[in-house]
Amino acid sequence: MASSNKHEALPDGDTSFINPDDLAAFARAVHAPDVPEDDFITALNDWRPVHQRIRRKKTSVKKRPRRGKDETREGFGYQVFKWPLLGVVFTWIGILSILYVLTRFYISQYEYWVTWRGRREKLRKKLRSTSNYEDWKIAAKELDTYLGADSWKSDEAFAYYDYKTIKKATTDMSKLRKRAEDEAQRGVAETNGERDGKSISVVDELRNLVELCVKSNFGGIESFRLYSQTYYGTKDRVQEYVEEVEKSLKFLLETSSLGMDDKRLLFKHLSSNYGRTALCLSGGASFAYYHFGVVKAHLDADLLPTVITGTSGGALVAALVCTRTDEELKKLLVPALANKITGCHDDTWTWFKRWWKTGARFDSVDWAERCCWFTRGSMTFKEAYERTGRILNISCIPSDPHSPSLLLNYLTAPDCCIFSAVLASAAVPGILNPVVLMTKTKSGTIAPFSFGHKWKDGSLRTDIPLKALNSHFNVNFSVVSQVNPHVSVFFFSSRGSVGRPVTHRRGKGWRGGFLGSAMEQYLKLDMAKWLKVLRHLELLPRPLSQDWSSVFLQKFDGNITIWPKTSITQLRYILTDPTEERLENMLTVGQGCTFPKLKFVSNRLRIERLVDKGRQMTRSKNAEPEQNIFSAELHKNMNGNKPQRRSFQGDSLQLQRRTLSEGGEATQHAESPTARLSSWFSKWNGSTASSSEDGQRDLGPNGARPLGAGGRRTSFSDTFKEIENQGRVFFDDSEEFTGSSASTTSEEETEDREMKEKVGGETDDEEDGGEEEEKAVSDERSGTEKFQAGAMGGVTGVAP
Repeated sequence: MASSNKHEALPDGDTSFINPDDLAAFARAVHAPDVPEDDFITALNDWRPVHQRIRRKKTSVKKRPRRGKDETREGFGYQVFKWPLLGVVFTWIGILSILYVLTRFYISQYEYWVTWRGRREKLRKKLRSTSNYEDWKIAAKELDTYLGADSWKSDEAFAYYDYKTIKKATTDMSKLRKRAEDEAQRGVAETNGERDGKSISVVDELRNLVELCVKSNFGGIESFRLYSQTYYGTKDRVQEYVEEVEKSLKFLLETSSLGMDDKRLLFKHLSSNYGRTALCLSGGASFAYYHFGVVKAHLDADLLPTVITGTSGGALVAALVCTRTDEELKKLLVPALANKITGCHDDTWTWFKRWWKTGARFDSVDWAERCCWFTRGSMTFKEAYERTGRILNISCIPSDPHSPSLLLNYLTAPDCCIFSAVLASAAVPGILNPVVLMTKTKSGTIAPFSFGHKWKDGSLRTDIPLKALNSHFNVNFSVVSQVNPHVSVFFFSSRGSVGRPVTHRRGKGWRGGFLGSAMEQYLKLDMAKWLKVLRHLELLPRPLSQDWSSVFLQKFDGNITIWPKTSITQLRYILTDPTEERLENMLTVGQGCTFPKLKFVSNRLRIERLVDKGRQMTRSKNAEPEQNIFSAELHKNMNGNKPQRRSFQGDSLQLQRRTLSEGGEATQHAESPTARLSSWFSKWNGSTASSSEDGQRDLGPNGARPLGAGGRRTSFSDTFKEIENQGRVFFDDSEEFTGSSASTTSEEETEDREMKEKVGGETDDEEDGGEEEEKAVSDERSGTEKFQAGAMGGVTGVAP
């Protein structure tokens, strides 16, 4: 890190984004009782009783029989064998842990004394001493040459990908593209044979081949094995394929031989098949600040994905990244940023007194005030997306143990305030009490979200919400930055990881030899097995009303996993604010561990970004001029920070505002199915479409009224609206609920539905004829009527 940037002034460093009214509303919501006031007991909190004597009222009513918290735990055999089994299993896990530590120590010594010696060690030290990506690439190529990796790159044969298919696809694509370019220069169109009695042009044949090849992990080219044999790069054959696909996509996007409708369908199919990339930032308390270095490395190389998710400490980093533009981030990611991280400012005595009284070490309102600078005040998910074009996702879980998890983004919770989501995702039991999510109303004030229910740390159950990301944004490639200290201890790549090959026997061996790697795998898998046994038999205790088994047994990695190297001595700083010196070290370490992964990310994003560009250009050019008011802006900022996908509903609102500002009359936007269903419920309940002026002022997002004290509504139709609004945001990535994400609303479905409503029924498949469109509308209407009848019967108890 350059010393000139160390004390550089931060953008908006002196700006206070705190809104006192919003902070007061959040404080009222956090301190509101969780139960009706008649049943509220002031001596209890979320975690433990306050130490005061409570006198029970004398009553003659017969007491109800005591029941356990979980019916499945009752029984004589369970009570007899629970603690002996726990003792035996924990003793065995302890023995396995000791053996695992000894095994890892043996492997580290084996590598130090056998592998890293002589010139190899000098080249590795040179590699690790680099401070920027360009210098790192030079050092990595030099080390690859010394280890003989260049010959491996030139040999196209490899067991972990279909090199024959990749070779044929690259050759055919290159020939067709060159023929098509020659035809375009000569202005003569040639055919490439016939199919089903119709002549096929060269451009059509190239389009068909590209559509066949541009898929996620086509031929195995996205296997991490292809990038774990060298420090930089992969097989030359794979690199040629990526470059040829890029050239062919550029040609198909620019050629005039294809109509706009053909291009639009092509890039829509490519977008669905290829998917998107997400950067996932894990939790890890103060270790989460390593994420700043990971983000900086991606940003400097212009490889920062559009979809970003964060959990717990990673949510704070993700919020900062998704509320700032690229230019602002480059000035923010410096050691001076440590002056803004002040959540742990209280002394130990203050912490102890707060924990004794409330059961939490930190105060939620105090953290909300300090978090507002990172989230630009009460900015919502939708406002952040419109400002930077990056899609922020934050996961949290309910305070009760069985409700589904929650993934917040600009689709599922567009008006939710980011600062409340960050606090909820960081609410670890005993550290921070669960908090209420806040939503911004139409009047600009904030109110409780989701009936005022409270939420806590998402990493306790779903640290990396891959299934939900796939459901909402078609994410099928993940770059995970994992800094959880209890996970990093068990990360071990016996055959090498991306950008870090096994140097024993020049990449052909196992780390620590085969026996060392075999012992490490056995001990780690055996510990996980016994933890799963305890979880499925429900033998694990639940301190602080939390099932802690998922902290160890959930999925923590992705297609690419970045593990910043930490040491045991740093555990003492896990709940402290970083100094400028420590943050500078975290930035350096985070960047250094990211450099080996950037080539893999680059090859992936080269194709993905071109597909997104084609999807955007063809869609905007196909729209009507008066409806596509953002067309010029999208073309101007194609490579900038503007959104790659904009909501047509948001466009219509902007068009409506622009019309009103010019003195015209605003047109009524077509209602979506969700809005029609909400309107139907309101009419069924006897409410009218027109409300008083005061009633309109009190309405919240999507017509929902703000919550009062305790987070409760009195209107029956408002309850329906809240249920409908909340039904879009739940997900569960656990093995037991693999089908739950199917009910969520994906970005593609939302986009197509809004497009259809915007242009009056026009779809991407308009060439299929009007009959299929009428049939689809009829089916949708029929399905909506059935759902309304079922919902009415399910909620009121009356059969439909």
